[in-house]
Amino acid sequence: VQLQASGGGLVQAGGSLRLSCAASGVTFSNYPMGWFRQAPGKEREFVASVTWSGLSTYYADSVKGRFTISRDNAKNTVYLQMNSLKPEDTAVYYCGAGGRVVTSGRPDYWGQGTLVTVSS
Repeated sequence: VQLQASGGGLVQAGGSLRLSCAASGVTFSNYPMGWFRQAPGKEREFVASVTWSGLSTYYADSVKGRFTISRDNAKNTVYLQMNSLKPEDTAVYYCGAGGRVVTSGRPDYWGQGTLVTVSS
């Protein structure tokens, strides 16, 4: 299983970014997907998750109303649209598949991270 995250970068506070995570080696539509992040000196934390169908989504309180998770099962890709970014959103963002992502728990598979830096 390979999860390839992309889309990170440097953005000013108030700006937007869209992260993508492309999956291979797995029947993507069978897996719930999630995004997590890890800021310097902090533990990795749950950000958002989506069920295999895409019909249900879940968010950490810190990003609710600003971030949107979605998926395209035809493209084996999950997205994280991040709006109204704040400096405290600065972190390495990781996608995860399966496991307990829907309940903000540990996934079965991790992708490599993509760095998001929000300047004030």
